[in-house]
Amino acid sequence: MITTFRIRRFNPETSPSMPYFQEYKLDTDRADTVLDALIHIRETLDESLTLRCSCRGAICGSCAMRINGHAALACKTKVQAMASERGIVQVEPMNNMPVIKDLVTDMAGFWEKVRQVQPWLQPAGQEPEAEYLASAESMNHLTGVMGCIMCGACVSDCAALEVDERFVGPAALAKAYRFVADPRDGAGRSRLLALNEPGGMWDCTRCMECIEVCPKGVGAMDRIMSLRGQGIQAEVPSTCGARHAEVFADLIYRKGRLDEPMLAVRTFGLRNLSRLLSLLPMVLRAFVRGKVPKTGPFHRAIPGLEKFRRLFQRMEERP
Repeated sequence: MITTFRIRRFNPETSPSMPYFQEYKLDTDRADTVLDALIHIRETLDESLTLRCSCRGAICGSCAMRINGHAALACKTKVQAMASERGIVQVEPMNNMPVIKDLVTDMAGFWEKVRQVQPWLQPAGQEPEAEYLASAESMNHLTGVMGCIMCGACVSDCAALEVDERFVGPAALAKAYRFVADPRDGAGRSRLLALNEPGGMWDCTRCMECIEVCPKGVGAMDRIMSLRGQGIQAEVPSTCGARHAEVFADLIYRKGRLDEPMLAVRTFGLRNLSRLLSLLPMVLRAFVRGKVPKTGPFHRAIPGLEKFRRLFQRMEERP
């Protein structure tokens, strides 16, 4: 099968150093992975093509890159599955990270965010004579998140990081959950307090892309939601993020659908005039386009609301 690989190239040593796409045609086998093809291109067509790889077995995570617009491990992605009807596969470096050359990105920022959540066990109390013990059940629960190989795929495609570089990101938050949920760790509250700050667990936009692209099924967004729940249970100081979650649920309970203007007002608070006034330009643009949603008494509850509320009550009664 003749496949065209459309690869995004970048060489910082050329002038001007601007990224561009270069195409290579290659005869590929149905068993070939994208990494097989890229290595073949480098060895036979263009030795200047730069990429990072190591184990070739979806273990080290070093060959993470964007394939057809989404992050993936090149060693785990079959060419045949990704080729379009015209036989084209587009390959780019990971997003949300500076590009060093071609498909190689600088992951220093990624590791800095992981270090930010203090990814090590911090037990409290007297040190045991032997070792810290944890139940098999609790460790089995952590097996999924401990399977993270730190490839950076979730960070590459994180929509929140794309607009706010302060956000600690899905990989670091999943790592934080691994220790908050560990019964041997004694720093759970201080971890939650740190994650309660801007850039922490409340800044996830729940786009689910981190779940879609994770090659190991870590489910970073689910871990972030669990962190939020634990933060509320631990009664961390109320922030806009926490209030947003609480008000969101309360509005849905009362009307069965979201009253968006009321969500903003109750999240930021009536006294937070500066924050509310900052929303005015957006509201005016929506008004001009006839997209200002109804609110207050004009925002009616859905039919059959009682059935909906019973679902809420059933969830609240769950242990």
